[in-house]
Amino acid sequence: MTGARRVAGNITFTLYGSRPTAFLAHNGSIAIDRITLAGTSADACFVVSTPGIYALAVYHDENNNHHFDRSAIGLPVEGYGFSNNAATFLGPPSFASARFTVKPGDNHVTMRLRY
Repeated sequence: MTGARRVAGNITFTLYGSRPTAFLAHNGSIAIDRITLAGTSADACFVVSTPGIYALAVYHDENNNHHFDRSAIGLPVEGYGFSNNAATFLGPPSFASARFTVKPGDNHVTMRLRY
C-alpha cells in the first residue's frame, strides 16, 4: 500500500476469498491484518491455503478506532484502496474489478490509497 497522506494510526488490510457475494460484506473476509503506520507506505503478508482468486481492500485508520469512518452523508473520511487499484464511482468497486489470481509462491499486490 502506498500514498498515506500522514503518518498516523494504522493501515487495515482485509483479504477476501473467491466468493463475489462476500466481497466487502460484513463478516465476509477471510483475514484481516492491521499494521501500525510508520511511513507513507505499508506492507502486509497473508498466507493462503490454496492458489486461487482473491481480492484485497485497505483503509487508513488515521484515528486508530478500528472503523472505516465516513462523513454524515456517507462519504469516506479516511483513505481507502482496493486490489488492482479498482476504481470507485458512486460506490465501492465490484469483486470482478478488484480480484486477482494467487499462484504458488510469492505474490505481490500494490494498492494506492485514495482520499
